[in-house]
Amino acid sequence: MSTQSLAAVKAHFSQVIDEVAGTHERVTVTRNGSPVAVILAVEDYESLVETLEILSDPRARSDIRQAEEAMAAGEVYGEVEVRAALAARRR
Repeated sequence: MSTQSLAAVKAHFSQVIDEVAGTHERVTVTRNGSPVAVILAVEDYESLVETLEILSDPRARSDIRQAEEAMAAGEVYGEVEVRAALAARRR
């Protein structure tokens, strides 16, 4: 993530947008030395919104917590086991 002044962003706005879209790096915009805005790619913004929606869902948080506990307890599956389970579901 880089930080640029508002004046610099205004002077090179198209270049900043191209950089953000191409690299998925965020740009923090400052005014008088203080951060006032962040520029990020739409794809990254949408991903953040989706993450917030998932983490706002108590059931999803519980499912994630249970999965993490299962992984920590060694309850993991390899590729062969996952493929077999998926194939069985398709039948």
